[in-house]
Amino acid sequence: MKNTFYVTTPIYYVNDVPHIGHAYTTIAADVIARYYRILGYDVFFLTGTDEHGQKIEKTAKSQGISPKELADKVVVNFQTLWKKLNISNNDFIRTTEKRHYHTVSHLFKIIQEKGDIYLGEYEDWYCIPCETFLTDNQLIDGKCPECKRPVDRLKEESYFFKMSKYTEPLLKHIEDNPDFIYPLSRRNEIVSFVKQGLRDLSISRTSTRWGIPVPGNDNHVIYVWFDALTNYITAIGYPDNSEKFEKYWPAVHFIGKDILKFHAVYWPCFLLSAGIPLPKRVVAHGWWTVEGQKMSKSLGNAIDPFSLADKYGVDAFRYFLLREVPFGLDGDFSDSAMTKRINSDLANDLGNLTKRSTSMVEKFLNGQYQSASSAGIDEKVLSVFLDCQKRYDDSMKETSFSRALESLWDFIGFLNKYIVETEPWALNKNKKTEELKKVMSNLMEGLRLIAIYTYPFMPEKANLIFSSIGFKEDIESYVRKNFDSLVFGKISGEFTITQTPDLFPRIEKEQSEIKKEEPVTEKELISIEDFARVEILIGKVKSAERVPKSDKLIKLTVFDGNKDRTIVAGIGKYYEPESLTGKEITFIANLKPAKLMGITSEGMVLAVSDEDGLSLLTPEKSVKAGSRVR
Repeated sequence: MKNTFYVTTPIYYVNDVPHIGHAYTTIAADVIARYYRILGYDVFFLTGTDEHGQKIEKTAKSQGISPKELADKVVVNFQTLWKKLNISNNDFIRTTEKRHYHTVSHLFKIIQEKGDIYLGEYEDWYCIPCETFLTDNQLIDGKCPECKRPVDRLKEESYFFKMSKYTEPLLKHIEDNPDFIYPLSRRNEIVSFVKQGLRDLSISRTSTRWGIPVPGNDNHVIYVWFDALTNYITAIGYPDNSEKFEKYWPAVHFIGKDILKFHAVYWPCFLLSAGIPLPKRVVAHGWWTVEGQKMSKSLGNAIDPFSLADKYGVDAFRYFLLREVPFGLDGDFSDSAMTKRINSDLANDLGNLTKRSTSMVEKFLNGQYQSASSAGIDEKVLSVFLDCQKRYDDSMKETSFSRALESLWDFIGFLNKYIVETEPWALNKNKKTEELKKVMSNLMEGLRLIAIYTYPFMPEKANLIFSSIGFKEDIESYVRKNFDSLVFGKISGEFTITQTPDLFPRIEKEQSEIKKEEPVTEKELISIEDFARVEILIGKVKSAERVPKSDKLIKLTVFDGNKDRTIVAGIGKYYEPESLTGKEITFIANLKPAKLMGITSEGMVLAVSDEDGLSLLTPEKSVKAGSRVR
């Protein structure tokens, strides 16, 4: 039987607009869904909206519309955002659907028939925004401990679930299944809470009419958490489609840490009572702050994921959220951090590797290359890849996304250095064709696997890389048809490079951030003696390589007529290193040495710039290295 994997997000409350927290959880779930798909799993990925409860009823009333009309209006925001962020969910559930009413009613009756639901009277504090019942001991300064807002005193008839009965069974399950709650800090938090002893839980209301009626007693509406949590089994056919339900259940739930108790305590207890297997795992991530401050409407610093996706690009936004902080911890968003990730990781590392590699295949091999299995596998490349692949897979299965990306970027960094070490331009110049083909084939094989493993995080850009190196299908379709595609050097064939635009253009500083130079009111003239002090020579480039972590700098080894000297030049956006070898250039020879990116530069290359870019100043005809410009 085919392996299956079921992953869910929370169902998001429709009393608010989508924010970065919603995007974070959903992107994380999407990444893990896409990852398991490329491993060959039959994946079911669910998201949706929670549309019942007193908050919705009150908001709708204030707007003069029905709760359902409010839900219909707001749900579009979530559906539109998920489409924009390239979310690959299989289903989108709304708790106002008939299928969900049926499942909730069925689950309520099963638990009631078991004797775990009884009618009583509830009197305690209730937080409407959090939809949470609270005791005196839980209040902080008389307010909700979570949202810090006032609470209401409630006294009403209520149906109760015997949650206290499941204190020990739940503890045993958590102890027997160490991975049930992730990360460890959240597991410890829940164990501590459960060990204090669980209280019976009020699961119905009479003070609101907006919700699913209690079976056999229409005066009561089922409490929102019993209703909302049940969505996870509604969507996979419970109770009527047992084949689908048994195929996919149990699930991995991705949630924010603020709703951990409901998913790691309430929900498992409901399932224990109903005789349904518990979720496979509950993964709780941290919160996002903005420039060190908690997001809030009053501060006006809430992050709109729509605008961030437009500003930085969808894939860059997805990458940043899962690379910047370990999943499970709190993260802080800033434009400077986002810009740094894009310029360093995406433009300099991945974008540069892709551009350099494909450009060299075009220049040196007429745009065509053989698979590594034909040209010969470089054992060093294979060894580094296997190490990175293992760390990537282990991290993904632990939902440690930042570590997975770190291991992948280790391989990207290795391949950038591999280009420098193997010098394909020199192999081409010296007509070492077979060696050149082997190097380029191993580079392309590495890039192919980088595209596949980048795909869960950045599906659009990964597919661009995949097509640029000659693959006609999208990554997911290709991998599912070619079981060996995740093995280095296993595929065979010949491939043709296609032109690829810059994947991740660098983000330059805003004009307001750039220090303005003082205006020059009068040009300062120099004397002939001043000019005579400047030694301008013609030199011959013996070798050239890009400076790691920079898309502008190229390290040149230049023969000046007497000796070789190192010159670091900011010409990397306009020249490929391999095109510079053998070139005669003009440079200032008597500048004081300067350190650039840790490299001592012994001169300055002269070039001219206009609207078409930058051009090096070269002599009209070939001259002897060391000739002086006069």
